Amino acid sequence: MTSLAGLAQIVDEAARTATAIPQLTDTLPTLTVEDAYAIQALSVARRRARGERRAGYKMGLTSRAKMQQVGVSEVVWGRLTDAMRLAEGGDLFRSRYVHPRVEPEVAYILAKPLEGEVSAAEALAAVEAIAPALEIIDSRYQNFKFALPDVVADNSSSSGFYVGSWAPRTTDVSNLGIVMEVNGRPVQIGSTAAILGDPIRSLVAAARLVGRAGERLEPGDIVLAGGATAAHPLTPGLHVRTAFQGLGAVSFHVVD
Repeated sequence: MTSLAGLAQIVDEAARTATAIPQLTDTLPTLTVEDAYAIQALSVARRRARGERRAGYKMGLTSRAKMQQVGVSEVVWGRLTDAMRLAEGGDLFRSRYVHPRVEPEVAYILAKPLEGEVSAAEALAAVEAIAPALEIIDSRYQNFKFALPDVVADNSSSSGFYVGSWAPRTTDVSNLGIVMEVNGRPVQIGSTAAILGDPIRSLVAAARLVGRAGERLEPGDIVLAGGATAAHPLTPGLHVRTAFQGLGAVSFHVVD
């Protein structure tokens, strides 16, 4: 059996070179989610060894429908690095990804550490500010198909993110309307309430799950709370703009 470090090298190189690979579970059907998180950690450690720095965490499978679809009762998570943060209003280079998609998110930035079992009030007390955000997801697996251990090993598909202007942490983001436009035409309409009923619950889950891995949310960490709508595929020539009710907008262009 290929070692976890060897599997981490495979998924890291796939992301680094924008190359599609077969699912790990095709040849390793007994691969567990615990194994997958170990692969993820080793893969991101390789990025840090190349000079990337910690930026925070992303949460995934944060809608009840997605949980039921893949047969899980818990959200998944991934790690963010500074190289994944993209300039709001700028360009996204399609050639750097395998099959990228975008989904609207709520971003938290922390002022205090957060770890373990916490309440929503305790989680919010650790927040410095809240912002509208967009996450670029890009499974490196062929045909965008994967089992749960595959996606976790692949950093839960997280590939990039845009963050808009920060708002006070007291801003109510529990049920904000969202409209994603592509070249001026609406393609996704939804609400932040699709994120576990309230995005703060995703931050609570982040503290718990990251704590189980022996880590904690640190001051300055950005936490992406999870997709609020279905993800939209990206091709060159698109201008994506997403407006969040009362919170602001985030945009970018897709180029070759």
